[in-house]
Amino acid sequence: MNTVDLDEFVVRRASESDADALVGIDMVAVEGDDGRQVNIRRWCRQGLALVAEDASGLLGYCVVEYTFFEQGFVTMLMVAPSARGRGVGHRLLDAAATSCMTPKLFTSTNVSNQPMQRLLQRAGWSPVGLLHGLDEGDPELFYLRRWQTTATDPVT
Repeated sequence: MNTVDLDEFVVRRASESDADALVGIDMVAVEGDDGRQVNIRRWCRQGLALVAEDASGLLGYCVVEYTFFEQGFVTMLMVAPSARGRGVGHRLLDAAATSCMTPKLFTSTNVSNQPMQRLLQRAGWSPVGLLHGLDEGDPELFYLRRWQTTATDPVT
């Protein structure tokens, strides 16, 4: 009998055909946030999303955009609740950094989001600033991951 290592998964660039499955694993989109669903479809159509998948299907996704002072910015990192704790988020962040087209890659998270802060620290990101006023009473922490050279997009 063949066994499957539950930690085996691949990261690849999302296609338009992945959009419905990504909506299905994104808890905000599942709860009916039309804006999130529209964004997921746009990110897939524009080739901005990376997905992690295994034999069971999509496990999570990550989006890198270049509208933050013309630097890379991880706009979204989402891992399906059933896939958390398997290294999916870490691998997606590594793939985002590797495929980033600028020498600096930023992201942010709320002060209240302790799991994301721990993940970013484990993945080699450095805190670089704090912004008040986006979410009342929950400041936004910004993080940076530096790369010496720009990528050639090894993610397929």
